[in-house]
Amino acid sequence: MLAIVIPYYKISFFEKTLSSLKNQTNKQFKVYVGDDNSPESPLSLIENNKDTLDLVYKKFESNLGGISLVKHWKRCLDLIQEEKWVMILGDDDSLSINVVAEFYNSLPNLSENKIKVMRFSSQTIGENGEELSEVFCHKEFENGNDFFYRKYKGITRSSLSEYVFDVEKLKNNFFYEFPLAWHSDDLAVLECSNFNYIYSNNEAKVLVRISNLSITGRTDLTLEKLKASQQYFERLLYHYPRKFNEQNLQLIFRKVEYFFYNKKTISEYMRLSYLHLNYLGFLSFLKFNRRIYKNTKLL
Repeated sequence: MLAIVIPYYKISFFEKTLSSLKNQTNKQFKVYVGDDNSPESPLSLIENNKDTLDLVYKKFESNLGGISLVKHWKRCLDLIQEEKWVMILGDDDSLSINVVAEFYNSLPNLSENKIKVMRFSSQTIGENGEELSEVFCHKEFENGNDFFYRKYKGITRSSLSEYVFDVEKLKNNFFYEFPLAWHSDDLAVLECSNFNYIYSNNEAKVLVRISNLSITGRTDLTLEKLKASQQYFERLLYHYPRKFNEQNLQLIFRKVEYFFYNKKTISEYMRLSYLHLNYLGFLSFLKFNRRIYKNTKLL
């Protein structure tokens, strides 16, 4: 059975989120709402939907999201009972009416191919539900390298709400703690899929709301997002260099190299040099040193 976990804090669009669940053509799912000690109580909406949704509501005594979204996601995930698959849905996002039905239609493919992560197509919408983007679709089977490349190049987009994870796999490869949990979902997709195949169902879609209340839509968090990006690319390079093809490894190196210019430390230089020599060869190492010479007074 499918668990749909909602880490709740904002009430502004929550009714639309619940309505999209109530309207699902397939009702084989259970909803878990984890209230991050929000000042905006959702109890009236929970009460209005208790007869139409199989729903568990838990209000936590402390607010964690302001400190760590990942820790709040974890305690919400701990609410799950016996479900084998989980979707973590934003409290301002919505599902097309056939998302759950298409999940069950996809189960044979997931089982046969031992897939641990699947995704739906997605579209960004504004505060009033207006379309902000095209519908982003994906190859039915996409490996980790292609997933990384398309996201890096802006060919596609990605949000946590559009994914369904194998519960056991997610608990063993839980979201890494980046600032604002920015890129935490990207890394989880790669880790939970073992950098292998992600299965996509484009027959249903997730509507991802962008507003001044969402982290994606806020413009005052640029520095935190930049710090998270730095940590994300460094983690990919320092922990998973063998998982990427040469093209993607070069892209990751250049990102980490860009952040290196702000550090300018001998230890970081030695670390990058070692990785260049071991994974991209001597010519790449020489080019790296040429760029470093031009951009820093370290040497």
